[in-house]
Amino acid sequence: MLNEFYRVAFRKKVYRSTDELQADLDAWIKAAGIAGDKKGSLFRAIRKGNRLTGNPMARSDVLGMIKRRAAVAALPYSTCCHTFRATGITTYMQNGGTLEHAQQIAAHESPRTTKLYDRTQDDISLDEVERIRI
Repeated sequence: MLNEFYRVAFRKKVYRSTDELQADLDAWIKAAGIAGDKKGSLFRAIRKGNRLTGNPMARSDVLGMIKRRAAVAALPYSTCCHTFRATGITTYMQNGGTLEHAQQIAAHESPRTTKLYDRTQDDISLDEVERIRI
């Protein structure tokens, strides 16, 4: 089971589309035998004997996997779980999503928290620069 887990979920791959990612997620769910457990964690802890438990992976294990994958992809060492959260929120907002829905998706109590993850303001367009008049 552990080999299947690594083969399907954590290969050295950069996804070019959400369809490609969805196909791998579907393959992982099938291989892990967790399709019927709608409330359980997608990625679960593995116990001795390479058997999945019903428990979610520990945060430290998730961070370790992200750090290893980031190093392989030559991403900065600062890449972490929140990098993915910020990327998801920013992409959603760039594609016309609303702050209110992004807040719900991220399960934030306050829109101010969600706004901290929104990087759309990091890109200043030429139109904005041209607004400066002297």
